[in-house]
Amino acid sequence: MSDYTVGDLVAEFLQQAGVDTVFGVVSVHNIPMLDALGRRNAVRVVGTRGEMGAGHMADAYARARRGLGCFFTSTGPGAANAPGALVEARFAASPVLHITGQTATANIDKEQGAVHDVMDQLGMLRSTCKGAYRVRAPEMALGVLMKAATEALTPPMGPVSIEIPIDVQRAAISRPAMLDSLKVAPPAPDAASLDALASMAAKAKRPMLWCGAGARYAGAAVERLTKLGFGVVTSVNGRAVVPETHPMSLGAFQATPEVEKFYETVDFMLIAGGRVRGHETRDLGLKLPANRAQIDVDPAACGRTYSVEHFHVGDAEAALTALADRLEGRMNVEAGWSDAIAAVRKETRQNYRKQLGPYANFPEIFREAMPDDCYWVRDVTMNNTTWGNRVIPLSKPEQNIYPVGAAIGPGFQFGIGAAFGAGGRKVVAITGDGGFYLNMTELWTAVQEKPDVAIVIFNDAGYGVIKDIQDTLYGARHYFADPIGPDMKGLAELAGLPYFRVDSEAEMGPQLKAAIDHDGPTLLEVDMTKIGKLPRYYAPPPYAAKAAE
Repeated sequence: MSDYTVGDLVAEFLQQAGVDTVFGVVSVHNIPMLDALGRRNAVRVVGTRGEMGAGHMADAYARARRGLGCFFTSTGPGAANAPGALVEARFAASPVLHITGQTATANIDKEQGAVHDVMDQLGMLRSTCKGAYRVRAPEMALGVLMKAATEALTPPMGPVSIEIPIDVQRAAISRPAMLDSLKVAPPAPDAASLDALASMAAKAKRPMLWCGAGARYAGAAVERLTKLGFGVVTSVNGRAVVPETHPMSLGAFQATPEVEKFYETVDFMLIAGGRVRGHETRDLGLKLPANRAQIDVDPAACGRTYSVEHFHVGDAEAALTALADRLEGRMNVEAGWSDAIAAVRKETRQNYRKQLGPYANFPEIFREAMPDDCYWVRDVTMNNTTWGNRVIPLSKPEQNIYPVGAAIGPGFQFGIGAAFGAGGRKVVAITGDGGFYLNMTELWTAVQEKPDVAIVIFNDAGYGVIKDIQDTLYGARHYFADPIGPDMKGLAELAGLPYFRVDSEAEMGPQLKAAIDHDGPTLLEVDMTKIGKLPRYYAPPPYAAKAAE
């Protein structure tokens, strides 16, 4: 009788798939898998304080590492705590494997009242994931694991859940030899479609490339295209496909008034791996260049937001590489095109900073204090949605980690997860007080596991964005927007974390540097009530027009 079980298979599969750290909460319905991970001692297990936190950490780990992330939950209520994190990973196209237990096979979906069983758990997970599967017999385990990991890593990437019933986890099996060869193959490019795309691009005198999340790792191809004359602009999730200091890059300033006016002079825009979603185009009100083409791995993306003259179905990196091959020696861009890009870049950055009020110098302060290879992790907080998402220049896409789904709360959990995927590089994670309160129990995960992350809390003593909206549209009635919270210094002392505090702009640089220089997790509080308010939240149309009345 083999002493190798499905639990062992799961543990070895993750190791063979290149995962060196997983996150989760141990429970009655996942012990065989976590026990196997513990016995093998080849993959680190970070024990979190909640399943949602585990999911956010696995997501940030995947983004920082540019590979597969994984987290474990129990079945039933435990699995039901995961969808918030799964939704964010789906928004971010983050390859996350969620492995959950399930009641014994004989009891599934029979309403027999076994521990933790809920009706149609798989349906709940399917509604939030790219895919969700159940291992229905021990012999199926490797096939389901391979299918799920392949699906998570295949563009458009995203989270995939697997249910493994407790009796299946315990079942003895023979070790599959297939474990030694795991591969994911992207779709092959369509040569005729690429030829047509190259013909369009070759005619351009002022070409621009819009890079979204699907193209964020296509840096080598994008660099080649810039040398052929393409300017680059990115979505926030596509940041740093080439370093944001690159002279041909506008960074993530894709929708400022200066850039929109500049688009009028662009005669060809290629959108690669980006949804061009309403959140970053003023609810699709942004005027893009009239002559447009698009590359996306999902055929359904054609016309979903903006119409295009040509749509190429394929992986963005492979397509851009093939396009660069076809365009060598064929481009003839207008003289002075690079100077025009530099001019609008300078103008938009200068004007953007003027809108930041007392925080106008904070991007430079943070950039100077952070190491060049520091990972820049954020929650949805006003300091992020204003300057954090755009002004601090980043050099690599994996440095850019934030809640793409725009939910508050994941920020400092992202910071913990990113620290385990960052290969020893420092992580700085900013959050607001409201977002921090949602999951602050994960502070104790940071204390226990010692990730190298500086947690920076911008504390304005309430939900600042909500108050701005209430001021603009609801008669300044601040209903339910003032949650009380703990004294941050006392909380840090209780958790055993080094604590730093900032009450003025002059203190920001030295205190941040001290927090960063400390080895391991730290907590830094920025008292916005002393520094001053950020300029009022700008609501997108149609709310902006209504607010102006």
